[in-house]
Amino acid sequence: MTVENASGTPVLYQREGDYIPRIAAVHDLCGYGKCSLGVAIPVLSAAGCDVCPVPTGLFSSHTAFPGWYMHDTTAIMADYTNAWKGIGVEIDAVYSGFLGAAEQVERIRDLYAAHPSALRVVDPVMADHGKVYPTYTPELCQAMAQLASEADILTPNLTEAAIILGEEWKGSDIADIEAERIIDALIGKGAGHVVLKGIQREGEPVIRNFVGGVDCDMFQVRNEFVPHMLHGTGDLYCSVLLAGIMAGRNLREAAAFAGELTRDAIIVSTKQPRFQERGVSFELLMGKIATLLAR
Repeated sequence: MTVENASGTPVLYQREGDYIPRIAAVHDLCGYGKCSLGVAIPVLSAAGCDVCPVPTGLFSSHTAFPGWYMHDTTAIMADYTNAWKGIGVEIDAVYSGFLGAAEQVERIRDLYAAHPSALRVVDPVMADHGKVYPTYTPELCQAMAQLASEADILTPNLTEAAIILGEEWKGSDIADIEAERIIDALIGKGAGHVVLKGIQREGEPVIRNFVGGVDCDMFQVRNEFVPHMLHGTGDLYCSVLLAGIMAGRNLREAAAFAGELTRDAIIVSTKQPRFQERGVSFELLMGKIATLLAR
């Protein structure tokens, strides 16, 4: 793992003593195929966080499987989160990912309004490799793009960044100057900090994630490229990134840790039966995530 140009990176959450931070995780729940809440809850719990799930949809399996079933939870979300107000739930971060409908963006904004000091983390899960996910309508993509502009931390892949900016996807083999332009454009739209994921150049054995923000110099983190595309790696990366941040690590340290752990999880995954459909296997690495609490 290599980190370049990593000066002045901020600490976005100050962890104090034995306090356990509470995170509203606004993601779907998937029965089979590890992703979304199935990743966020254990990963963040291992880093000493209290995860409060807000399901945006219930899936029988992830959408790479044929015949998947989805139940849209939009109709219950307002009552669900309003009930928290009555019992005084306090939230330190709002972490959103896959959404089931454009209206769900307003429910996330309700959480922002109820917890104005909470860290806003948006993983704009809607597309990859130039293709939009099958449940995403143009209206939902537009709503997600608007939500991206309100993030303290935004973690798009290159396809999602193109959708947010209204640009054409140019593939994963882009130059440093293009990655930096994309980050600047996303910050220009309102995002506080951007982690641009998945730059992989032909013939290079590394994958690059670029990071920039309103209060830090731009830098890149490079990790070994493992040539397997597994469902859930984006969810794992962002969940581990947030785990590092909530443990009090600065953005550079959190991005480096997340890239390294995701690489390790892909290697572990390749040792499992039917790993390509099963999704990313991170369970054997939970102890490593817990080391974030060591200092």
